[in-house]
Formats: sequence, structure tokens, C-alpha cells
Amino acid sequence: MSDCSHIRLALFSDTFAPQVNGVARTLDRLVTALRERGGEVRVFTTDDPDATERHGVQRFPSRSFWAYPQLQLAWPKQREVRAALRDFRPSLVHAATEFGVGLAGRRAALTLGVPFVSSYHTSFTAYAAHYGLGALAVPGWSYLRWFHNVGRRTYCPTMAIVDEVTAHGFTHCREWSRGVDSTRFAPRFRSTAFRESIGATDDTLVAAYVGRIAPEKNVSVALDAMRAVSASRPEAARLVVVGDGPFEQTAREAAPEGSVFTGRLEGQALSEVYASADVLLFPSTTDTFGNVMLEAMASGTPVIGADVAPTREVLLPGRGWVCKAGDADALAQQLITLIDDRTALVTMRALALQFAQSRSWTAVWDTLFADYLSVQRAGSVREATSALAHAL
Repeated sequence: MSDCSHIRLALFSDTFAPQVNGVARTLDRLVTALRERGGEVRVFTTDDPDATERHGVQRFPSRSFWAYPQLQLAWPKQREVRAALRDFRPSLVHAATEFGVGLAGRRAALTLGVPFVSSYHTSFTAYAAHYGLGALAVPGWSYLRWFHNVGRRTYCPTMAIVDEVTAHGFTHCREWSRGVDSTRFAPRFRSTAFRESIGATDDTLVAAYVGRIAPEKNVSVALDAMRAVSASRPEAARLVVVGDGPFEQTAREAAPEGSVFTGRLEGQALSEVYASADVLLFPSTTDTFGNVMLEAMASGTPVIGADVAPTREVLLPGRGWVCKAGDADALAQQLITLIDDRTALVTMRALALQFAQSRSWTAVWDTLFADYLSVQRAGSVREATSALAHAL
């Protein structure tokens, strides 16, 4: 592991553990990884009713965002944020969200002259279009450019997202990819007892959906596809839905008979679902990176995803299947093909597992933290040059 003892990171985000989403989980991993390598981290985030006191985490009073109640927003006082940064003496400020807490971190970093980087996790313009707020897309890109381009890096989870935001005028973009913990997610967690508990035999195709049950995740596409499969091949497939969210009750009512909703799962229970499924459904078109895809692949479970650039980058060539985005009929046909011919599943399972095993978190963190250090060094050189010019 790389030596990060020279990094003192102030991380600003409107989402963090114990919230359960891809961004919060990734940032929690970042904090742990940096500390394991000798770095210091202080997290600035929103409060949460389920949060317990945790070393190095400062929370600000927050409230739910009206258009997306699961998103908490806080507006910290600049005086308080600047005082906290002066006390911590960061060598780098990283804003992981573009509003509320992230915006406060950006402003304080620029005011105090601390090197500033950001990361792009959420496609707000895609979310806006999904919720009928497409008119916000143009001003949305203008705001995002303003927010990110002042920094020395904008980290994106895939090269597809790097290309997308660069086309919209972002500068200094780098890929910050994702890894998977192959000790937590592995084929050895496959459970005959779990399959039996949901009424699945060895011949049943178990399709899993793991994630927030929300409209922007295109869960309805998976439900429509599974209903079509159920009508065409009765009792041949079973749907398992893991997670919770605002669309859950609607999803329960729309799911085919025999579907299983587990609620939110963690630990071995989640590992067993991944490994016991035969395929993961990932219909979302709004995710910048689907962490659940890697977790399923590491479990030996292939993925069928929507045919959008970030998903294609993970699944293709030959590591999974993509179907036309929003096309439930195409998804249903792919599932029926797998029901009728399991040989493709066997082949894809091996390829998916091989790919996931190559995506270690260690390599991901070493790459990111090396770039952190290069940003800090560039900042030090810039400050020294500025001081010299001022003296002359």
C-alpha cells in the first residue's frame, strides 16, 4: 500500500455513512483506506437520525431536499467551516457533492488557499429529466461547470463519464474507478437454503435487483420484464428485490406473483443473495457507476444492464448483457433466452467473475492517492512561486 502520511484530507459531502447508497459507501471506504495508509481525514457532512458519534466526522443540521426526500441538504455557516479547516490544517479539500456541504467546502478551500478537488457522482441532469425537470438541464450544466472547474481535479467513476462531462466543458478530469471486496462478495456464499426459502429449485432462474427502489432507477422496467417472463414461462423464474425506497409499495403491487422483497440487507445476508441469484438486473440509466454490478460479478452472478455508456464500460465486451434502455420487452426476451439455454449463463458467470477479481480496491486507492499527492505537490510549487513573485 502507498504511504499517505503527507495527506490531510478534508472531505465534504451531503451523503455519508450510515446512509446506504453508492456514494456514501464509496466515501466511507475512502476514509478507511486513507487512514490505513497513514493519512488523516476529517469528514464534513449532514446529520442523520441513525448516525452515532464517530471520530473525525463533523455533522451539520440538515433537512430533506423537496424534490428528492432521501437527499439531505445542509447549509453550514462559512465562519464555522473556515474555523474547522484552520483547526484541522488540511493539505487537500475534496468536495464529493455539488450542493450544501460540498458548496461550503469549495468556498472555504478557495478562501483559505487550500488545494481543492471534486468528484462527480450523480447525474443531476439525468435525474432532472427523469422527474420532468428537463428545463433545468442547461442551467444545470452551467452550474456544474462553475462548481467543478475551479478545482485542480474532477474525479469521475468511468471513462464514459469523463468523456460526457468533458464534452460539456469540464476540465482537469480524471477517472477514479471502483473496486470490489472479493472476501465479502464471492461464489462461496451461494446458498441452497436461501433459494429454497424463496421457492426456487435448481431449474429456477433467480433474477435479483439490488439497490434503492426509486423511479429514477427504472425499477418499473425490471418489473414489467419479469411479468412478461412469468406469463411466457410460468414458474420458471423468480424475482428477488433487495433494498427500500419511495417506489417500494408501487413495486410490490406491480411485481409478479412469487416475487420476494427482502428490504435492506447487509453483511452475509446480502452476500448470499448476490451469490444465490443467477442474474442481476440493472435497468438504471441515471447511475454514473453501478457498484452493485461489481458486487454481483464478484459473486459469480452475471448482469443484464441498460445499454448506456457507463454500464457498457463495465459489462462489455463479453462480461454481461446490455438491453435497450427502458425496453422491458428486450429485457424479458434476454431472460427467456437464459431460461431456455443455461449454457450462456455458465460461460458469462466465469467471465464476470474473472473481471471482478481484477478490480481490487487496493489498486483503486493507490491510483487516487497518488493523484492526491501530485495535486498537493503542484499546489506547493504554485504557492512558492507566487510567494517569490510577491517578494520580488
